[in-house]
Amino acid sequence: MKIVSVMTTDSRGGAEFAAVEMLDALRARGHHTVMISDQPGIARDTGIDVRPIDIGPKLSSTSWRKLLVGWPQVVLRLRNALAREAPYDVLLLHYKKEQLAALSLSRRLTPTLAWAEWGPVPFPLRRGAPRALYLLAARRAALVMAVSAGTRESVCQVGIPPGKVHVVPNVMRTETIRFTEEGRARVRDALGIPKEAFVVGCISRFHPKKRNDVVVDAVAGLPGAHLVLAGDGETESSLRQQAAPMGELAHFIPTPGREVNEVLSAFDVSVFCPSPTEGAPRAVILGMLAGRPCVATGAEGVADMIVPEVGGICSPENDPAALGALLSRYRDDVDLRSRHGAAARALAERSYARDVVAEQIERLLREAIAMAQLDGSPPTRASSRERDRGYA
Repeated sequence: MKIVSVMTTDSRGGAEFAAVEMLDALRARGHHTVMISDQPGIARDTGIDVRPIDIGPKLSSTSWRKLLVGWPQVVLRLRNALAREAPYDVLLLHYKKEQLAALSLSRRLTPTLAWAEWGPVPFPLRRGAPRALYLLAARRAALVMAVSAGTRESVCQVGIPPGKVHVVPNVMRTETIRFTEEGRARVRDALGIPKEAFVVGCISRFHPKKRNDVVVDAVAGLPGAHLVLAGDGETESSLRQQAAPMGELAHFIPTPGREVNEVLSAFDVSVFCPSPTEGAPRAVILGMLAGRPCVATGAEGVADMIVPEVGGICSPENDPAALGALLSRYRDDVDLRSRHGAAARALAERSYARDVVAEQIERLLREAIAMAQLDGSPPTRASSRERDRGYA
């Protein structure tokens, strides 16, 4: 198959990494994968072909007016970019702007249309005219891949037929992320953390919607515990100020890249702070793969990921005392840490292994292609006469 994917964004977070891993896993199975994006480095160290496009910002409550004014140009540029890639078998769309723009594309440019949904449907699209437009666009999609059960539930509640919505978890390179004693020692030495210290770690985007402040308060209430906050974002300065009374027990480091397994190995517990519209956070899966018990400050996006035998979810959510109680269990019981960490690693290997998930996606895409043909769509590959005429 040739799979063309469109993802334009002003930042690169979990969904962008997940989309690239999905395409690269399909590429490894022999398929031709292309990413059309305004982020030239989005493919990182993969073999995905990246094509440039400029169609403005992501659709949001602050950008929709600007996008509406320039909508004809958005559609034209998207159409031209796709025409240059034709013929292809699947058009895979990730974000709402491109999903809505596909309404204006010809059937030849949407031979089989698939969506990837990386989180619950945004609140503005759940009612009124925006919801009606979203559902109209969804009628063109033969397949909707939801990253979690919660995301699937949200998509179906809006009105997309459940039969076309399938849960497809994140694709992870499970063999490259694992606990290492050497990495644990190196990171702890670099940060001045004693070997025997209890360390709570959090890899996160520092954003107001992510309650990293709850982690600071919770760890500050655990005498002698160290806190490692790895990431960046607009709330970093306020978090640093909040953690200042902890002195040398609080550590701020940049978002880890290739060394993420070493950073995670330095943790004793990995904490995640979900936003109100969280999908299926990669940070939680990475913690699992490193054999760390995983704890979350709320249930959004993680309710079906963090089960009791691998960690815990705060109740009430975003409550420092509740989080502190969960963390205390692991501080006081080394054996519990070990058992939950091993169970987390095993669960992640079963659920997110690259080959396992890629095989599932491949099967769903082939079924979607067959469904599109039965529905009267044009063949998935164009004839030479059609190519000569062009697709735009």
